[in-house]
Amino acid sequence: MFAKETYVQRRAQLKKNVGSGLLLFLGNEEQGLNYEDNAFRFRQDSTFLYYFGISAPSLAAVIDIDNDCEVIFGDELSIDYVVWMGVQPTLRDKSAQVGISDVRPSAQLADYLGNAVKSGQTIHYLPPYRAEHKLKLTEWLGLPASRQEGSVPFIRGVVAQRNFKTEEEIAEIERACNVTADMHIAAIKAVRAGKYEYEVAAEIERVAQMNGCQLSFPTIATINGQTLHNHYHGNLIKSGDLFLIDAGAELPSGYCGDMSSTTPADKCFTTRQREVYEIQNAMHIESVKALRPGIPYMEVYELSARVCVEGMKALGLMKGNAEDAVREGAHALFYPHGLGHMMGLDVHDMENLGEMWVGYDGQPKSTQFGRKSQRLAIPLQPGFVFTVEPGVYFIPELIDLWKSEKKFADFINYDKVEEYRYFGGIRNEEDYLVTADGARRLGKKIPLTPEEVEAIR
Repeated sequence: MFAKETYVQRRAQLKKNVGSGLLLFLGNEEQGLNYEDNAFRFRQDSTFLYYFGISAPSLAAVIDIDNDCEVIFGDELSIDYVVWMGVQPTLRDKSAQVGISDVRPSAQLADYLGNAVKSGQTIHYLPPYRAEHKLKLTEWLGLPASRQEGSVPFIRGVVAQRNFKTEEEIAEIERACNVTADMHIAAIKAVRAGKYEYEVAAEIERVAQMNGCQLSFPTIATINGQTLHNHYHGNLIKSGDLFLIDAGAELPSGYCGDMSSTTPADKCFTTRQREVYEIQNAMHIESVKALRPGIPYMEVYELSARVCVEGMKALGLMKGNAEDAVREGAHALFYPHGLGHMMGLDVHDMENLGEMWVGYDGQPKSTQFGRKSQRLAIPLQPGFVFTVEPGVYFIPELIDLWKSEKKFADFINYDKVEEYRYFGGIRNEEDYLVTADGARRLGKKIPLTPEEVEAIR
């Protein structure tokens, strides 16, 4: 939790951004894993955290712009809760720490909203992403789930603040990135032929927990890096495998880190592994060199894709003009995802508000395979924090599909691609902050070049 003044200022700015109406904030509830009392780890809604700073379940809040009123709705802990879970500060005390003096029981929220509706007030809410949020909006506002799209002025007001990280936020993110780097370094050292993937995943979580952190998302630790979000950890690591890691730490404040690394199961890369790794490395390095205020991140993505194509041409896997290949989307056989995304209180920052608003400033996204997965396209500005994570993959099912369709035959040498069919995947990822004159990496450096990886193997 930051100082009280931080939250007061954030709410004041949001009121100016939106202008009028009532802003409704829905905190998250506890979620049962397999029965009610055996719950998943509680995680507060990030926008609620940003404006109210309280990480506790069953809360809601309103900022009534028209009546200059800020209220947190929730209930004080019962003696039964205290017996089982221990004494905690009161909700009224927690609210005072973030500059809120008006605290009311949860049961009063429905009447408050009902009166607002009767008076003709506009009620702004954010797009719901949990079932209980949708049920509450249906009950309180009479909105069927199919029409709960959220208030555009509210979304834009939040994005206009959360896209730009303050110095105190940057300090928190850098702390998370430092722990994230330690997680990756420990994991790279732990990878060995004869171990199981879950042993490496356990080492990653150990480092997070030893630093008082949680995981910012489910860890990817796999010999099957060609599956982009592979959360299965049951495979035996074998000599000759490549091992892809994508993991991040989340601080108690909610701020995140997100990094990826790739290492051979053996002490050194094979010749083929190194050749492909160098292509991915070049994609990453050239992308980082291009980072500066004003450059659209979509342009950086396209640069990384052209570097990919040129590298594949050098190996005989692609042919033709790189710019044409990227424009048509042929590179996506090997590079089917985007270059990166915003990061902060969410590892994909504000993704629940919609990528169109967060990463595209309201403009429509591409529908082209590969390019449509680019989550950030707008010009970079000082204060933006985001990931740089190009990748190179050989996905047998995708190769088979495109080959059967003779897709992009002018750019792809499918016979040569078959030789790499079971290669796997490579991704390396760092987190960057845009500064006034460029960009800087956040957190400790993790191994990036093949020489750096082999040096700690």
